[in-house]
Amino acid sequence: MGASSSSEQKASPEQREAESAAAAAGALPMLRKAFADLADPRTSAVPVASLQRCLSLRCDKPISSATRVPPDSFSGLLENVGASIVDVFFVAEKGGLSWVEFVKGYVKCCGRMAVSMVVSNLLRVFALAANKAGHQVDLQFESDEADCKVGGHLVPTDVLMLLWMCWTMLWSSKVHKLPRGKAALFLPDISCLVLSAVVSCADNGSSLNLWNFDIFGSEVQLPAGKFVAWALATVPTLPECYSQFIHEHLGNCSISQDELEPSNSSSGDITSVETSGAHLLTPGRAWAISLTARNALREEILTHCFFSNCDKIEENLLYRSSLHGKGLNRFWSNTEGYLGPLLMLVSGYSGDSHEANTRDKKWVIGVLLQQGLESRDHFYGSPGNLYAVDPIFHAYLPSGKEKNFIYSHLHPSARVYEPHPKPVGLGFGGTIGNERIFIDEDFARITLRHHAVDKTHQPGPLFPNQGYLATDAFILEVEVWGLGGTKAKEAQASVKKREQLFTEQRRKVDLKTFASWEDSPEKMMMDMMNDPNSVRREDR
Repeated sequence: MGASSSSEQKASPEQREAESAAAAAGALPMLRKAFADLADPRTSAVPVASLQRCLSLRCDKPISSATRVPPDSFSGLLENVGASIVDVFFVAEKGGLSWVEFVKGYVKCCGRMAVSMVVSNLLRVFALAANKAGHQVDLQFESDEADCKVGGHLVPTDVLMLLWMCWTMLWSSKVHKLPRGKAALFLPDISCLVLSAVVSCADNGSSLNLWNFDIFGSEVQLPAGKFVAWALATVPTLPECYSQFIHEHLGNCSISQDELEPSNSSSGDITSVETSGAHLLTPGRAWAISLTARNALREEILTHCFFSNCDKIEENLLYRSSLHGKGLNRFWSNTEGYLGPLLMLVSGYSGDSHEANTRDKKWVIGVLLQQGLESRDHFYGSPGNLYAVDPIFHAYLPSGKEKNFIYSHLHPSARVYEPHPKPVGLGFGGTIGNERIFIDEDFARITLRHHAVDKTHQPGPLFPNQGYLATDAFILEVEVWGLGGTKAKEAQASVKKREQLFTEQRRKVDLKTFASWEDSPEKMMMDMMNDPNSVRREDR
């Protein structure tokens, strides 16, 4: 069929070019199998309806963790994703899609190309699917080419639905890996990403009140060109949700539709989502952070977005101040010995602790570390990121100018005089005594400084309306998540076990040493008190 017969006869230049582009993307074997599964044996072509069903995103009852349910048109948008992808990229003949057109369509939507072109393709699919669902999106494309300019604008609701569509694509690509009955769609709270796009793209974005911003009711216009630039800078791996969705669905098109469609009887998965809401690392925040990672950390962070076993996720929680107690010593006893990557989240608020309006303006910041923590009196560590997580999301990657990534200093075990003692606590970026982020040893206060003091990370505010002066804020919660997998956790357990053995050995007293009264220190002290001037033999 199509793919097999093409090897028996001389391939045309068009076919060789398409197959070469697919091979460069590493998808040619998968495409051959998908074509064989989808093609009609009578016509050796793929029916358009079969390909649309293969790429469908139909979900009966999406569940949202946000305060408001998604628009009614969102379900219709998901139902039209498959048809929109086929309409935009695949050119069907009378009998369906031939092998050449099938490969060319895949290359146009998922071949090797610039990330900006993939973002344009994603916007094209979103606009067509939304318009088919009755949700009008004001986007214009100069041509059908992937590298064409995108005109028009988006509103905050459009951005939210676009990001939810990308989340659903990523979720759908992982459905076949989950146990049956664990595939309920959950739409997370990603308002921090929407507000990030609004502030970066809107003309008056910096003057908006982010604490009470209504995403569904706002009509602020975000130019399409600025939105593409924001996506490339803030969430560079967002297009991978779209590419991975198409690749996974074509690679699993032979699986029956009953196995791929979500089940409504997945109460276990819904319970896990509700439980995760008690943590600072919610699925929406975890997904936002994962969109900035390009290495193996991305998959490790994504485990906090799509999971069916809440206990397994809890194993990655190394420290939580409300659970393990506040303070640097409690923090250290739970993180010491963990040599893998770490994600640290801190929630707090600035202002008077007795004023209700300041306590309502809570924010969350984050630090992504590539290695474990050590007790040192100077900066150390490999490149890591700083994050403004909530209410607005920004990622501050290493700038390459300095390497002051981590400062973690405990009180020395042996008390000695220090004429210039180093500060005790945790610091990230900046210099000693002038850190960009510094947490005191009691975990009660956090100091956030302007990005001008930090040449290690990219510039930007850590919370809305951050001024030039240092901000001394109150800490509400601290969380540390291990991202090193099972091996890092086992290595930490081994270190803790060894330390426990050493501690038990130091506590034991050898009674044989004090068995003789003549050799005991008590008798020596009594003799010295009775006759301090007596001559005693000195052991040498």
